[in-house]
Amino acid sequence: MKVNGNSEAVSLISAIETCSAHVGVIGLGYVGLPLVELFCCQGYKVTGFDIDPVKVEMLQNGESYIRHFRSEVVKELVAVRGFEPTCEFDKLSEVDVIIVCVPTPLTRNREPDLTAIVATAEAVKKRLRCGQLIVLESSTFPGTTDEIVKPILEASGLVAGKDFFLAYSPEREDPGNKTHTAKTTPKVVGADGSAALRAAQALYNKIIDGTVVVSNSRTAEAVKLTENIFRSVNIALVNELKIIFDKMGIDVWEVIDAAASKPFGFMPFYPGPGLGGHCIPIDPFYLTWKAREFEVPTRFIELAGEINTHMPSYVMTKLSDALNDHFERSVKGSRVLILGIAYKRDVDDMRESPSLVLIERLEAAGAKVDFHDPFIPIVPHTREHDNLSGRRSVELTEDLLSTTDAVLILTDHTPVDYQLVSKFAPLIVDTRNKAYRGDDARAVIVKA
Repeated sequence: MKVNGNSEAVSLISAIETCSAHVGVIGLGYVGLPLVELFCCQGYKVTGFDIDPVKVEMLQNGESYIRHFRSEVVKELVAVRGFEPTCEFDKLSEVDVIIVCVPTPLTRNREPDLTAIVATAEAVKKRLRCGQLIVLESSTFPGTTDEIVKPILEASGLVAGKDFFLAYSPEREDPGNKTHTAKTTPKVVGADGSAALRAAQALYNKIIDGTVVVSNSRTAEAVKLTENIFRSVNIALVNELKIIFDKMGIDVWEVIDAAASKPFGFMPFYPGPGLGGHCIPIDPFYLTWKAREFEVPTRFIELAGEINTHMPSYVMTKLSDALNDHFERSVKGSRVLILGIAYKRDVDDMRESPSLVLIERLEAAGAKVDFHDPFIPIVPHTREHDNLSGRRSVELTEDLLSTTDAVLILTDHTPVDYQLVSKFAPLIVDTRNKAYRGDDARAVIVKA
């Protein structure tokens, strides 16, 4: 077998196809751990790398720090399937495949922060050897793999496409999604040359039900941004429609549900208090930043970002008006209970959650704020809201609800007893269309 006459590629692809390749995953979070599981279950030897010694120690002890990734799975991966979590990056020289799943947030100025990618590339460079495949999975702007990662790795003296192989395959994790899992979701693959592409495709074909090959890494990077910009723009549209229809006395959720009955030409998106998660609030700004290099305006994408970023302010106004109109109270001095601080339903992930923004704004306005979240008992360390670290979820009781001035539904978690909330809370400001409206409900319900 020949791959452009490259013996290194031939050996690597053979090892991948026979599951004898040693796989390394850098970044053991929401993206990295599901990959670890897939590779381990396919029979690969897997080493996981992370800079957080606390997380690594938990994994070594068979404990998970992600709710939907159960500790029982971690125990089996470590004890039975040989998964090795480590902080020792020198072991990168031992693996044949390196998959990079590190965070790519925004700076305070909403510009790409590639600190983790650059640091990881530098760490790999120091241990890089011939015959290795490096795949970047982190969401980023087109050109990152070719213009940033590749030069760093080639500073080792090895040449991409000849000595080592470089590819990009965007992660498509959707935490908590039980229908579309990491295994069943098709994987887009682009690479630096034909040998790298064949190696990367062979790799993912072993663990994913199907791969979608594109012409190069830039295209694969653009695919990821396009997927999330599509969602961002459509969510911004329904958020703006919510504001318009609210002024007209029309229920936007009723409108969307009725429109969704059309079997063609319409896809339902639903409004909320703002965007959260590791992709949708961030990815559009990666493209708008890169587009400036080409002097191309991105007005549509930026407008969607402005609308979605404004939603916490809209929710604040709705809460303030509701307190004033129904109880002649101001936000200052009011007791507000927030239901849900995760960024979406039934997960323990609170990255970029608008709930954190609203807690800070409410407290700055003089409110006394508690939160209840069955998936997040304690607020962990966050980049932008570390002043909230250590705050604890309160128990949802009749007494708590009765002594609260307003309940603000921000995340529509399934385990929450919305009937109890509506029965004992005086006021509910509902951003998710979850408030119970039965005969025993005493709460004033305001949709926001």
